[in-house]
This record gives sequence, C-alpha cells and structure tokens, in this order.
Amino acid sequence: MPETQTSLNQQLLHFIADSPSPFHATEELRRRLQTAGFVRLEESERWNLEPGGRYLVIRNDSSIIAFTLGDNELAETGLRMVGAHTDSPCLHIKPQPRTLQQGYYQLGVEVYGGALLNPWFDRDLSIAGRITYRNSKQQLDNCLINFEAPVAVIPSLAIHLDREANKSRNINAQQHLPPVLMQSDEDSAVDFNKLLFELARQQDPDLDIEAVLDFELSLFDCQPPALIGLNQEFIASARLDNLLSCFIGLKALLDSADGQPKLLICNDHEEVGSASACGADGPFLKSVLQRICPEPESMARCINHSWLISADNAHGIHPNYADKHDANHGPLLNQGPVIKTNANQRYATNSETAGLFRLLCEQSEVPLQSFVVRSDMACGSTIGPLTASNIGVRTLDIGVPTFAMHSIRELAGARDSEYLYRALKVFLGSTQK
Repeated sequence: MPETQTSLNQQLLHFIADSPSPFHATEELRRRLQTAGFVRLEESERWNLEPGGRYLVIRNDSSIIAFTLGDNELAETGLRMVGAHTDSPCLHIKPQPRTLQQGYYQLGVEVYGGALLNPWFDRDLSIAGRITYRNSKQQLDNCLINFEAPVAVIPSLAIHLDREANKSRNINAQQHLPPVLMQSDEDSAVDFNKLLFELARQQDPDLDIEAVLDFELSLFDCQPPALIGLNQEFIASARLDNLLSCFIGLKALLDSADGQPKLLICNDHEEVGSASACGADGPFLKSVLQRICPEPESMARCINHSWLISADNAHGIHPNYADKHDANHGPLLNQGPVIKTNANQRYATNSETAGLFRLLCEQSEVPLQSFVVRSDMACGSTIGPLTASNIGVRTLDIGVPTFAMHSIRELAGARDSEYLYRALKVFLGSTQK
C-alpha cells in the first residue's frame, strides 16, 4: 500500500475512533478546522466576513458548515460544496432508561435509523453523546461525554434455547435489545443521571456542573477501526457510513487549491429523514448561504454558479449476494467512487453533474463506477435530493462502495478513501463552470 494512502487511512481510523457520536464527530471536525486557521462564527452574533476568509459554523453541536471565501463576488464564482452526514444507525438510550430484570441492571434503548440489529449482539459496547446540565449560576450548558471503556453488552440467546436461530430469529427491539451493564438489586442500583454527573466531572474536573438535566446518548462498539485483509486492502469500522465521507471531505477542503470558494457541510439526522433544525431538510445551509450572500439577486446568481457533491457510501456488490445488484451496476471495492443514479430522484445526479465529475476524475486519473438499484428493489436516499430541492443547486450523489452498510461494523476499500480524496480535492479546487 502506498505510503500516502496508508497515512490517509490511519488519519481516517483515528478520526472515526474519536467520533463515537455525531456530537464527537462535529467536535473533531471543529478542532481540525480551527487548527487549520478557520474562524468559528456564532449564529447569534453579527458576522464580519472578509475576502479570502476561512470560517466555520456549528448548530446543535452535531452539524457543521465550513467555508472559504475568495477575493471575488460569490455571485460571479459560486461555491463548490461537499455534503455528508455525521450520524449513523445505532441504539439510543431512552430518557428514563434504568430497568432491573432478574438481578441485572439494564438500559432501555430505542433504535435510531435503519440499523442492522443482529451484529449488535455479543459486542463490547460503550456509551457516548451529549449531556445538558445546570451550572452553579443556574444556567443551562452542554458537554460531551464518552465512557470509552466497554460497559455494556447485549447477550444472544443460546442456540440450545432457540433451535431455529440460524434459520430465523426475529428481534423485538423493546424486549431483546436492552443491554446488560451490571448485576444489581433495587437497593444497590445506581442512579443513571448521577453516574453521568460523576463521569463528566471525572473527564473535566474544571467543569461547572451541578446537576444533569437531560442527555442524548447512544451505544457504540468498542472494537477500534482497523485495516484488514492479507494485503490490508480493506477498512473495517463502525460508522464508515458516513464518517468516511465527513473526514475525506474535510481533508479535501483543507488541501484543495485556493481561489475557488468552497464549502463543506456535515449534517446530523440523515439516517432518520433529515427533517430537523440541523438536518439537510432543515434551514441550516440556506441560512448560512443567505448570510454569506445576503442580497437576493446575488444569492440566486451564486447558486446558479455553484455545484454540490453529496458524498455518502454506496452498496458494493457482495460476492455472496451478487443477485441483489443490477448486473451492469455492481460496484467493486477498491475500484473508485461510485456515481449513484435513480430515475425517481432518490439520488440527485443528472447527466450534467455526472458529466462534470467524470471530466474532473478523468483529468486526475481517478477511476469511477456507477450504481443503480435493481428495478425490483426499493432505493435508499441521501442528503443530495433534499439539499438540491431546498436551495436549487446542481447536485451529484457519489460514495465509496461498502459492505454491511448500517451494520455495527462496515467494510470499505482502503484504496477508495484515497480515490475519493483525490476526486473531491480536484472538485473543490476547480474553477470550471
């Protein structure tokens, strides 16, 4: 494996390991952007944008927009934009989660998004997310929390008690998914909010916290991301969909040529429809664009000159289930990013946006593949169509081929991360109209 590819993938693995929740992913993106000189803007304050400036905006601690401005009017240049999402299917912890069953302390959970549930059993699980608390000034504040260590497990039912398990095992999300945290009775059971309070103080002794008021927490797999295979040609990790695109989009933004104004947006809530204040079907991107380009006619001209790539993982053709793909549209791992097309607009790709990307990839020697879902199967979607319909920008849907999408551990090609990086880097740096 080339040294540059190995370095890029090691950085990717560290990013994913440090991002067990959308809140942590957004914090990691923020940290890297500010290290690179991006200035954080607050939506509640007046913005004083300067030509050539580099800025970032965060909403809900879980969605982020970073953009650079050129020296010319955006109405003349437009923006090159890349979109991805920070969330992944998982198990969210309920607001009043504690249960005691047969002497075991468990937590009630709710399935977030279209999770593949079977792989969640018998894994070393931890907990991460955001807590909202009251400080000593009787004010509301937030902080991130990460248990890091394996503190929970969802044990499978032994095959001796379910002889048909390998033929058909139905999972009842209410009954079968609560994880086990410890053995306990009513007298010794810990208060979950108090546990969060103690952990928050432990992780930040200077934190001014008096009481935990609420939380948004989820379970995650403690097994670290890894390069696997005899030639280490695969990336195995949780949340490849879609933290891989978030990180590669960030790297491309930071490394692409100056001159062309560009923007990276990583939204939360894609896996549940994007209909939120910080989701792709909400007002976040449009609000930022209106502040960058406040005059309506200039805004319309800017959008007309702009392009957006929605980067979200694609389904690679599985060697054991090849019949699940259209024979002419089965992307292979390590053969380059995939242009995703759907006649019913589940993807936003059209011939013009695909044509531009094909041209740029030809010029940078990046291989490309195509994906169209079988005509007798339902097609998923991305932030692409939502963003295109909300702001009217020309949009393309792409992604790297992936196995086991929405599993607790997904698989992608180690070469594809570099191919995607090269493709997005040339897209963000190109001034071609």
